[in-house]
Amino acid sequence: MTLDVSSAPIASDTTDHAPPGGAAAPPGQRVRTLLAHDLPASLAVFLIAVPFSLGIALATGAPLTAGLVAAAVGGLVAGLLGGTHLQVSGPSAALTVVTAGVIAQYGWQTACLVTVAAGLLQLLLGSLRVARAALAVSPAVVHGLLAGVGITIAIAQLHVILGGTPHSSALADLRALPGELAGPHPPALAVGLLALAILFGWPKLGRLPGPAGRFGARLARLPAALLAVAAATTLSLIAELSLARVELPVWEHHQFFALPPTGVLTGHWAALLGLVLTVAAVAGVESLLSSVAVDRMTRRTGDLDRELRAQGASNLLSGLLGGLPVAGGAVRSTANVQAGAATRMSAVLHGCWVLLAALVLTAGLRRIPLAALAALVLVVGVQMVSFAHIRRVHRHREFPVYLATVLGVVLLGVPLGVLLGGSVAVLLALYRLTRAHVDVVTEPDGSCTVRTHGPLTFVAVPKLSRALARIPVGTRVTVRHDGSFLDHAAFEALHAWRADHQAAGGPVSMSTDSRAREVLDPDGTVLADDAPGGHHCSPWTPWVGHHCIEQSEDDPHVRLLHGVRGFQQHTAPLVRRELARLARDGQTPSQLFLTCADSRMVTSMITSSGPGDLFTVRNVGNLVPAPYEPGAADDSVAAAVQYAVEVLEVASITVCGHSGCGAMKALLDGVTEQQGPPTALARWLRNGRGSLARLRRAPAEFEGRAAVDVAEQLCITNVVQQLDQLMANPAVERRVSAGSLRLVGMYFDLATAQAYVMDRETGRFVPVHAEAGHGHEPEPEPELAA
Repeated sequence: MTLDVSSAPIASDTTDHAPPGGAAAPPGQRVRTLLAHDLPASLAVFLIAVPFSLGIALATGAPLTAGLVAAAVGGLVAGLLGGTHLQVSGPSAALTVVTAGVIAQYGWQTACLVTVAAGLLQLLLGSLRVARAALAVSPAVVHGLLAGVGITIAIAQLHVILGGTPHSSALADLRALPGELAGPHPPALAVGLLALAILFGWPKLGRLPGPAGRFGARLARLPAALLAVAAATTLSLIAELSLARVELPVWEHHQFFALPPTGVLTGHWAALLGLVLTVAAVAGVESLLSSVAVDRMTRRTGDLDRELRAQGASNLLSGLLGGLPVAGGAVRSTANVQAGAATRMSAVLHGCWVLLAALVLTAGLRRIPLAALAALVLVVGVQMVSFAHIRRVHRHREFPVYLATVLGVVLLGVPLGVLLGGSVAVLLALYRLTRAHVDVVTEPDGSCTVRTHGPLTFVAVPKLSRALARIPVGTRVTVRHDGSFLDHAAFEALHAWRADHQAAGGPVSMSTDSRAREVLDPDGTVLADDAPGGHHCSPWTPWVGHHCIEQSEDDPHVRLLHGVRGFQQHTAPLVRRELARLARDGQTPSQLFLTCADSRMVTSMITSSGPGDLFTVRNVGNLVPAPYEPGAADDSVAAAVQYAVEVLEVASITVCGHSGCGAMKALLDGVTEQQGPPTALARWLRNGRGSLARLRRAPAEFEGRAAVDVAEQLCITNVVQQLDQLMANPAVERRVSAGSLRLVGMYFDLATAQAYVMDRETGRFVPVHAEAGHGHEPEPEPELAA
């Protein structure tokens, strides 16, 4: 395909109004991006990272400077080398318990050695490109790990708020908690409660009613962690409270890497090896999961192997410099994205600010009460127990795995807790693999239908044989398998029973519900479409190709009713539960999809979307009327856009054009310029005159091109023009400026069934290719210039 759109140069923010940036941007634009987006975001993350890093160091029992070292190294090294542009790395909250145990049992030097070795192992694993394999860990185990660590941290830091000292384990902390509650240290308790009140209450200021809520929403943008620590420190200084404060040593006394005593290495090498594996695995999985979450928020695709190598380099350097283990953090990364960061420079600058604060602000940091930092870490620990994760895990029937991991981490420690959770996950998977339901239903006509649910393995053969034995001899039988795994033993059992039943005069047909146009036969053959066993039309078969619709019928209305009957018979049972949920909960689409009314454009087919996914607007020519243009504006499209943006709060708007658009051909034929009173179509197509003018302003020769070539170029140019006209809608412009809405241009070539998405940096429509190994992969399509 060699279509070319000869339009005027298009700014990079025409199709993707995320903050501009990236390696392809010119130097001037990169500087503007740095000053407008990355610099403010780095300061916002820095204000969170400093107290958070000190708190993590306090919770582990490491020198407090170790937390600042880890934050600086995570920002500078992982920020520069990482594969996820907007991820921010720093001291790992998930490794707090592990690091605390290493320091308590083997000393700080051994902890640094473990961090260095874990970094080397992560570098090796990243070089072997196994990052994706790390994501194979059950999400229930990961969420359970984070929750267990959060509970352990919260219990330990509660002792510090009460004026005491944490113990060696969560059980010991729980046993000692009643005594601490009976006799707390009043100054520490007052400072801790003030910090907790700010941490929990500050983000809720925006929920106040009326003008107070609007003012509170602006205040809530300030980082609660910094305000809590600052307020608690101010109270302690004004009231001259006597309580423990940050013991930040001078950098001359900072403990850099040094080999531990030989006896530790030789006498405990197996335990240390296990700790290295634990640190590398937990920090790696935490970073990769955070990377995936950041990619989803920013709608980018990162390089996970590169991210793992960057985390390895960060841990190697952090350990050598006497810092804590480093990992990508969801809290810091989310704050970075929400602050409007555009490139990796925000993470790098945050590391610079942390380093500067560690060198210049040591006197101020030493005034911070330990109870204030403990309150901050306690809140972080509580937030690691996510009820959203619990609901999601429960919905997927993985709660036993989650609970086992949580209890294991709290009672036995991180390594044994993860091992326990993983073991429960494996046992649960094996249990489900052996579960199969076989239902035999007698139909009104005397025939029998056998429905199977779940994998049919050798374990299910006795149940299957008992069910089949209850079927009377000579009965017509239809066996419907749900498409799950069918092993050799079950295959042979079905084959043997079928042969015996047919020998006794009973016809048997067998099918699988998961494959369109296929019927499963026990002897390995796939029967033709006209074989008995039910409906075999694929979801996207036009009426003219349906076997279940009478093709001699000329009445379009009758064909429509036939199609509705087909839906009620075959599709409605499959979607009824999901539609009932949508009817109950309402719609929450993630996208507004604006495309042409052309009957060949099947939106749900192109996007593989289902009910509730897209808020769709279709019109002649996928046009977006410019507001307030006399005689051409159309309130219906503007109302739909406003409803999607302000009420449904969609995160993305896609304008999708297509090849062979009749509206664009009418524009080229001059339908809007005809004499006499304009028709309704002519008035509507005036909204596309900007696309035609844009094409005629192109540097190439307009008049010298073939008519077909010009029409196709206009179809693509029109997508770009309509994106610009979308920005004239105040609701769209406001959300785009706030960074919460993205505009996307798409083009679909009907003849080749190829979709193209406009790249904001190059201004070209890039083909969307099938994933490797998934079905037929056509020859690569060239890009379409815009």
